[in-house]
Amino acid sequence: MKLKSQGLSENTLKIVAYRLKVLWRNCNLDDPESVNNFIANMKASNSYKKTFVQSYAYYVKFHNLKWNRPNYKWERKIPKIPTKERIMSIISASPKKYATIFKVLMETGVMPYELSKVKPQHIDFDRGILNVEGFKGHSSRCFKLSNETVALLKWYFSKYNGFPNSRAINKAWRTYRNRLSEKLNDPTIRTIRLYDLRHYYATMLYYKTRDILLVKQQLGHKKLETTLIYTQILNLDNEEEYHTATARTVKEAESLIANGFEYVTTFDNVMIFRKRK
Repeated sequence: MKLKSQGLSENTLKIVAYRLKVLWRNCNLDDPESVNNFIANMKASNSYKKTFVQSYAYYVKFHNLKWNRPNYKWERKIPKIPTKERIMSIISASPKKYATIFKVLMETGVMPYELSKVKPQHIDFDRGILNVEGFKGHSSRCFKLSNETVALLKWYFSKYNGFPNSRAINKAWRTYRNRLSEKLNDPTIRTIRLYDLRHYYATMLYYKTRDILLVKQQLGHKKLETTLIYTQILNLDNEEEYHTATARTVKEAESLIANGFEYVTTFDNVMIFRKRK
C-alpha cells in the first residue's frame, strides 16, 4: 500500500512482491547481511541480481533498516535482432487476435504494457495514427500505422473491448513461437523474444533515418545513452547483409517494393533494389 501510494504501477508492485517473496523464502528479510549473501550466491547475471537489490531497497526503506547496499555493475548487451521474415513467420502462425497485437508491437516498438492501455479512442483510424501513453518513465508518443495494421485494428476492436495485459501478451508470444519452433524443428526460433520486436523497430528506424534523436523520441527514452546502443547493433552497409534484385519496369519495381525491397540506384536502365537478409 505504501508503494502504491507513491505511484508505482500494479505491474511493478507485482514484480517487487514476487522478488521479496523469493528472498523471504530463502533468508531473513530483517537481516540485510543474509539477504546480501543470498543474492551474491545466486546463479544469475549481475543484471538479474540488481533487480533483487532494487526490490529489497523498498523493504529496507520502509522498515528503516541499516544496509550496506551492494552494487552489481553490468554492461548492457547488444541484442540480436531477428529478421522481418522470422518475426512475420511467428505472427503468421498466431491466431488473428494475437497476430494483430504482435503486428502493432513490431510496427511501433511500444512495450506490451503500453499497448495494454490503448483504447479505441487512442487511435485515429482515418489518419492511421496510434497514440500511446508512456510507461516506466517513457514519454508518450504517436505512430503512423500502415494501412494493413489499421485494418487489423478495426477488425480487432469490432471483436474485443481492449488489449490483454502484458503478461497475457508475453505468454501468447511464447506459446505460438514455441509451437512454430517445434513444427519447423528449428530451436533458434525459441530465442526470439517478444521484446525483440521493440529492438527490431528501433534498429530499422535508425537504419532508415540515421536520426538517433528520432529513435530516442519514438522509443520514449529519457536518456540518449539508452538509445545509442542501436547505432552499434548491425553493420547494415555490409553487402552480405542484403538480398539484391533488379527491375526493368514500373510494375516489377512496385512488386519488389511491396515485398520489402528498397531502391538503391539505376544502372543501364535497370533499377537495382536491396533487402536486408
